[in-house]
Amino acid sequence: MVEVAGDIRVIEGCRPDALPLDELLAVGQPALLKGIARDWGLVRAGLESMQAAMAYLRGYYNGAPVQYSYGGPEVAGRPFYNDDFTGLNCEVRRGGLDRVLDEIAAHADDAHPPTYYVASLPIEGCLPGFRAGNDLDFAAHGVQAPPSIWVGNRVTASCHYDAPNNIACCTVGRRRFTLFPPEQIANLYPGPLEPTPGGQAVSVVDFAAPDFERYPHFRDALARGQSALLEPGDAIFIPSMWWHHVQALDAFNVLVNYWWSSSPAYVPTPMHALYHALWTIRDRPEREKQAWRDVFEYYVFGPAERAGEHLPDAARNVLGPVDETLARRIRAMLIGKLNR
Repeated sequence: MVEVAGDIRVIEGCRPDALPLDELLAVGQPALLKGIARDWGLVRAGLESMQAAMAYLRGYYNGAPVQYSYGGPEVAGRPFYNDDFTGLNCEVRRGGLDRVLDEIAAHADDAHPPTYYVASLPIEGCLPGFRAGNDLDFAAHGVQAPPSIWVGNRVTASCHYDAPNNIACCTVGRRRFTLFPPEQIANLYPGPLEPTPGGQAVSVVDFAAPDFERYPHFRDALARGQSALLEPGDAIFIPSMWWHHVQALDAFNVLVNYWWSSSPAYVPTPMHALYHALWTIRDRPEREKQAWRDVFEYYVFGPAERAGEHLPDAARNVLGPVDETLARRIRAMLIGKLNR
């Protein structure tokens, strides 16, 4: 596994009912929330044994089918692209969470087990009642952040970014997180936008054995990276758009995470704009691209109030603050134009 230059800062003394959300968002840097979930029921069960942790999950499971990734031993715990990047090296299956737990347990002592990975499963839909003894109090901050659970064996989630902010709680097994700031995107060599192993493009660099001849700028990313080893009960704050590589280190691993956005729900993901820009701007002549860069800087990336500050309020329209009503109008306008 590669080594990065920095360590993720540690915040001690955190409690599930006293999240330092304001401080985390104000600083905008990754942070290890040491021991914040140490008293969760699942954490205590996992420290007892793998079997106790599995029994704890089974006690809440309602039988709803779940989607999970499966790969043979040759995948080596790394859901990824196939050799020519046109598909994936794992298959998506659907079945009972109890069956997945059985399979993980059956191969727990294998030197090269098959890969089993339940990713981003909404807790409310499959483990009703679980949150009563295993939760962070986002509601106290007025934040809606329904948790998801991640269950697997020694699985590596290749380096990727997510648009929302994220707090991920290591509940069973240990995990190593390696993070990079958003501006390192080019040095991380992203793979195709579609298909992807987990919804976002991932770095094509194998962090276990990086090929520096093929990906020389990855060394520059390592100089800006930060890492932390999470023990059961620890959590990590991953700011929006930070790249993160997550390595589960034990035969059975469970993580609970909370995504939330600082933007209101009526503001859609910027990925729509990225696809539209790839379609409409990227392949134009360089002079035109530079002109459009200036236009976007003026209207989008500069101060929010600048483009309309010389106009009366009634004339600003989309140049003014976007609220839910204006968001609906913009959406309808775009649908109408794209359907012509």
